[in-house]
Amino acid sequence: MLALNLLSEASHGPDLTWLLIVVLVVFALIVAIGWMTSGKQEDAPAESHAPAHADHVEAAVEEASAAPDDLTKLEGIGPKVSSVLTEAGYESYAKLAAANVDDLRSILKSAGLQMMEPAGWIEQAELAAKGDMEALEKLQDVLKGGRRV
Repeated sequence: MLALNLLSEASHGPDLTWLLIVVLVVFALIVAIGWMTSGKQEDAPAESHAPAHADHVEAAVEEASAAPDDLTKLEGIGPKVSSVLTEAGYESYAKLAAANVDDLRSILKSAGLQMMEPAGWIEQAELAAKGDMEALEKLQDVLKGGRRV
């Protein structure tokens, strides 16, 4: 509005109101076209790449299932032991459940953690790998430091 007032008050020059209106219309068209094309670009990939999206979702599910489990949820395993086991390749409940007790003892001994007893971890990991968290909690009630009390 200020620009219109300034243009209308300038009586000694040519009337440039039409030029201001043309510039505003061109600006409005550019904004409208940009808004319309940006909306189409967001919708187009989702519609045209549906199979690729399905593959991406499957890959994410596989990656999530391959993600390491939180071994510290098992009684007797703290952050240090969890990192030692993860570095040794036991990053999931299923892998820990399939582990050999003597192999775990050897890994712990080489890490300077020979006072640990991994037999209870394997039993807990079997339940966690099956997803039987209720049985796992019951078992953990009778364990102390991963050992039966």
